[in-house]
Amino acid sequence: MVGKGGLEQKMSNHEQHETSHRPVQRKEMSRRQFLSYTLGGTTAFMMGGAVLPMVRFAVDPLLKKKGEGTFVKVVEESKITNEPQEFKFKIHQIDGWYESEPELVAWISKNENGEVFALSPICKHLGCTIAWNAKGQNEYDCPCHDARYTKDGKNLAVANTPLDEYEVNIDAGFVYLGAIKPNSRF
Repeated sequence: MVGKGGLEQKMSNHEQHETSHRPVQRKEMSRRQFLSYTLGGTTAFMMGGAVLPMVRFAVDPLLKKKGEGTFVKVVEESKITNEPQEFKFKIHQIDGWYESEPELVAWISKNENGEVFALSPICKHLGCTIAWNAKGQNEYDCPCHDARYTKDGKNLAVANTPLDEYEVNIDAGFVYLGAIKPNSRF
């Protein structure tokens, strides 16, 4: 139908009925949504409070900067001979949050040039403890599988690599030992 002011369209009864009974669109949050968001947020906050300390406990030792190796006073330099001698010493060790003072052992002697060196007593074959001249052949012997090493720690039988050595520092007439490192004598 055409009216005075322009074109008018007539709506069907069905279209009028549908638009008049539509609910009003709210922009508000329902009670159920509010409760769901509140409980979800609270649960996430509480779980974070429980989990974060565990994550920090696991990761913190890994992120801690490692300082330079510390040296431990072991023996007077005048007591060192060309024949290897066993010396025991303690170190302060921090492993995560566990602190201890384990006793370590080193075989210390002088080489042909009079330089002091210290070898680890741990066999490179299977980790047993070696002894000097146990069989009277002027070499280190491992009692577990008969591995043998020279005075300098070079492997002669069974083991594939030489004995490890300690970092050595001589200061004010005393021998100080540091971290264990691969044998640099060969």
